[in-house]
Parts: sequence; structure tokens; C-alpha cells
Amino acid sequence: MFQWKQSGTASPTLRWFLLATFVFGIGNSSDMFLILRANQLGASNITAVLMFACCNVMSVLSSYPAGIVSDRLGRKRVLITGFLLFAGVYLGFGMAGNLGTLWVLFAVYGLYQGLTDGIAKALIVDLVPATERGAALGLQATVLGLCTLPASLIAGFLWQYVGPAAAFLFGAGAALIATGIMAVFLTGRRPAAA
Repeated sequence: MFQWKQSGTASPTLRWFLLATFVFGIGNSSDMFLILRANQLGASNITAVLMFACCNVMSVLSSYPAGIVSDRLGRKRVLITGFLLFAGVYLGFGMAGNLGTLWVLFAVYGLYQGLTDGIAKALIVDLVPATERGAALGLQATVLGLCTLPASLIAGFLWQYVGPAAAFLFGAGAALIATGIMAVFLTGRRPAAA
């Protein structure tokens, strides 16, 4: 059974990571907003899909090297780099004025995915004893799942009533706050073997 009150640093560190995950998740709206932004800047549906395909290729190409780097430099550093890339991409989507910029941003967005998707799960495995890993991974998935709808509702509201840039700036701001939480409070120390 997953224990919130355990000795050592795993439980508080996991809580900080879940808080960072929540803050980041609230700003991580549906990828459809990226497609809509591409369409708004003149991309045809086919071009927008090709841009997203470029994103997926970059994600696949960067995932394995990201794992190697995280083994050497630490998961926290790689995740922070990924979150900062996300913030930069969302800032770029909010400010972009042409399709050429979007091609670059979609590629960097794929890099962000490669740096974070597997590494976040690996960090959770590092933060909790072996007997609690399944519960901790499920808890992270729950936090992300609970953020999905509100994140897109907030982005949609901002897009509709303030403007597309506001939706992306909100996402960038949430990513920066989440990065700050991780940088300050996440120790990344492995708990004692269970």
C-alpha cells in the first residue's frame, strides 16, 4: 500500500514532483491548439499534419539519447531542460508570425517530448521504494489525467476571449512555475532499498 507518511525523503520529494506535474499539466493543453495556430498562420491541414509528424519524428529520435543523458546527468536536469523547452515553444507559438517559425517550434516540441515522457516515469521510479512504484506511477498518471480537461478549457477560454497568444503564454507560464518547483524542491535522491 502506498504510504504518504514514510521515513526518509521519498514521500516529500514525490509530493513536490506531483505538484510540479500538476502545475505543468494545467498549462499543457491539447496539441490541437498547436494545429489551430498553424492553420491560423496559413498552414493547410496537410501542412499542419506534416509539422506534427516532424514533431513526432523528433520525439522518437531524442527519447533514447535523453535516457542516456538522464542516466549520466540526472533525471531532474533533463526534465527541467524539457520543461524550459516547452515554455520556449509555447512562448514561440504565442508570438510566431510565420510558418517557417512554426516548423522549428514543432521540431523543438518533439525534442521536449523526448526529454520528458519517459524521463518523468524514470524519476518516479527513482523517488519511491520498489514496493510503491506502481502506485506512484498511477498517481502521476491520475494527476496528468485530471489536468487534461481543465488545461484545454482554460486555453480555449483564453484563445476565444483574449487571443491565441494568451493561451500559449499561460502554458509557458505554468511550465516556468513547474520548473521552479522542481529546481528548488526536488532533491532527486533515491530512497533506501525496500
